[in-house]
Formats: sequence, C-alpha cells, structure tokens
Amino acid sequence: MKTKTFLALALTAAISVAAGTASADSKKGAKLFKKKCGVCHSMDAGKHKVGPSLAGIIGRKAGSTSFKKYKALKGANFKWTEDKLDGWITNPKEFIGKPTAMTAKIKKAADRDNIIDFLKDQ
Repeated sequence: MKTKTFLALALTAAISVAAGTASADSKKGAKLFKKKCGVCHSMDAGKHKVGPSLAGIIGRKAGSTSFKKYKALKGANFKWTEDKLDGWITNPKEFIGKPTAMTAKIKKAADRDNIIDFLKDQ
C-alpha cells in the first residue's frame, strides 16, 4: 500500500472517530434511564414521581407539564432539545445557573447520548 493511500485511510478513520460516528444506542439508554433517572422520573405521560414525567420531552417547553413542584425550571423560556438535555444531565446546577432538586450528573458523553436517544424514541 502506498504511503499516501495509507495516510488518507488513517486520516479518514481518525476523523470518523473524532466526529463520533458511533451512533447512540436507545436500548442502552433505556437501561441507563431506569438506573439513573427512573427513580425520580416516569416515562408515562402525566404520571409524575419525585420529578416530572419525561414522556415526549424533546421539543416540549421546559417546566410545562402538570408537575406542581417545579422550582428551578419555573418560568423557563426554552424548549428541550438534544443539546439542552445534554447540558442539563451533564450538570443541572451549572446548566440552569441555580440550585435544583436534580442531583444526578451523567459524566460520560456516550451515556448521555444513549439516554437522550432513548428519550427521543418515547
């Protein structure tokens, strides 16, 4: 194999890895959700636990469900997108700029991606 061809293939592989071409896994996300989020959040529309139901969260206005205990997100003026969910579950206090009841932080980007992929499917 010529050096130029080898370098081109190596560069293509490196770019693919850096770009995160590995897709998120909704099944892994479901397991992570159950373990990390499901204690406080339901995936049944209108069925709240300690926290609000997360059914249909993508595209929904933050703080807009019938959940009555909103404090940190009361009056929030944004819709939940994948990027906003990623910021929230990375560090809720930092994301919202004030203390919140949500204490879980998902440090691994792949875990966050999987959870968000699961939420998109709901």
